[in-house]
Amino acid sequence: QDQISKAQQEIEESTVEASAGGGAVTVVISGQPRVVSVKIAPEAVDPEDVEMLEDLIVAALNEALEKVGTMQAERMGSVAGGLEFPGLT
Repeated sequence: QDQISKAQQEIEESTVEASAGGGAVTVVISGQPRVVSVKIAPEAVDPEDVEMLEDLIVAALNEALEKVGTMQAERMGSVAGGLEFPGLT
């Protein structure tokens, strides 16, 4: 039980980073998961093509969320000895 609580706390305190468009958009998400930051390179801001920037933000966020899910599954899986937890895979 203590190991599981410790692993959960480590997950919540951890962050993952993901980017899209060759680094044009970078996001950091915590293990809770909560968006910690979004960085947009100035050259990615084109008033004539807002849709592309929106797509890059969505892609970066989705990649980061996948990384959080993988991190949760790996850390909890190693502590729980292979038990499955709903929502962590």
